[in-house]
Amino acid sequence: MARKNQHVVKNDKKWSVKGAGNSKATKNFDTQKEAIDFAKEIAKNQKSEVVIHGKDGKIRDKDSYGNDPNPPKDTKH
Repeated sequence: MARKNQHVVKNDKKWSVKGAGNSKATKNFDTQKEAIDFAKEIAKNQKSEVVIHGKDGKIRDKDSYGNDPNPPKDTKH
């Protein structure tokens, strides 16, 4: 399986998880938290990254689950 970063994006009234470069959502959720949790599981399995977009579409956060040469020093997740 290819390592694709997982994007959490607003999709009308739902939140979607999309693999990078995919036109269709992998799965849709009612809340952003549910979408983030799902995206994290995929990213952990693929050793990729979760890219979280806000309602405005701008990237608001990222979490890496791969072999990051410069792991973040934050403790928020």
